[in-house]
Amino acid sequence: MKIHKKAILPLGFQANGVACGIKKSGKLDLALFYSNVPAKAACLWTANKISAAPIQLNKRYLRINKQFQAIIVNSGNANCFTGLAGLSDAEETSVSLAGVLNIKKEAVLVNSTGIIGRRLPLPKIKNAIKDLVLGLSRGGIDKAKRAIMTTDTFAKEVVVKFSMAGKIVTICGVAKGAGMIAPDLATMLCFIFTDAFITQGALEKALKVSVDSSFNCITIDGCMSTNDSVMLLANGLAGNDLIETNKNFNLFVQSLSAVCLELAKMIVRDAEGATKFIRIKVDKAKSFSEAKKIALCIANSNLFKTAMYGENPNFGRIAAAVGASGVDVKEKDIKIKVSPLNKKEINVDVSVKRGNSCAVIYTSDLTLEYVKINAEYN
Repeated sequence: MKIHKKAILPLGFQANGVACGIKKSGKLDLALFYSNVPAKAACLWTANKISAAPIQLNKRYLRINKQFQAIIVNSGNANCFTGLAGLSDAEETSVSLAGVLNIKKEAVLVNSTGIIGRRLPLPKIKNAIKDLVLGLSRGGIDKAKRAIMTTDTFAKEVVVKFSMAGKIVTICGVAKGAGMIAPDLATMLCFIFTDAFITQGALEKALKVSVDSSFNCITIDGCMSTNDSVMLLANGLAGNDLIETNKNFNLFVQSLSAVCLELAKMIVRDAEGATKFIRIKVDKAKSFSEAKKIALCIANSNLFKTAMYGENPNFGRIAAAVGASGVDVKEKDIKIKVSPLNKKEINVDVSVKRGNSCAVIYTSDLTLEYVKINAEYN
């Protein structure tokens, strides 16, 4: 298994990105990812009860279809809290793109990210679709990965290649996210493409396993957004032996998990206003879920996060967060170890002497710049 930090699309995939005018800055704001042949799809969504119109539409399409060829993404507008009009706009986006690509609208997954509560500027999107399609190429991933960004300062991209019985399988992932990051998919959009030949059941199981150990283990500010989605398309063009849940599965999961974890860490490293990348490990817990609960309580503590920003060794804040988690931890059993605070990367290790399980959470510090960015974002 080889990890590459430069996005290279697998066999049969193309992409493109254009500026359609949603962003006042004139930056790229509309992306398209396309498979030359129908691909199996597995998707996971935000746990937020107020979900954006594209998520509602995608869930409907997935109930009637498992084969997809296109993912279209706009940035700068979330198309959320927009009622039936927003749902209609999302569907019309899929209809317009499907018409140009000559595929069914149900073969299109629609995504939006940006400001909540504003109607999608549908005419701008529809006017740009023809150029978006005409510009499709394998190298178009370089534009597409930038077109999905909002407050991100860099594009998140990673590729893993592995060999299976002489056939090279590629998994490519791109993501956006820098703020409103909390577990249950963090707060982000992530698009993963593979040419692996795999069953639908194995694809769905692999995505859940990979997300649980990556995007569901990061938090920046504890805030869950409305548009979070992870989408995985597999078109089977690598020609490898079929991957099933009981055959060739572990190697695929390891590779997919590596892609997801690298992207998740990039999101934390790009946290809005952050100066520190923090790894929190809780061990000697009764279960993974118990360890994760404690680690998240530490990671989401504003007192802890501001202490890390100020390089303040007030580790009583960590102890207080452990106790606030609700886990019945005894004071005498808590052991805390923290690496030097004057470094950009900080490791926090907490042992609670309750069992043999552990969990790792990734987070960032909380800075004045974070407040400034989110006070002005509109």
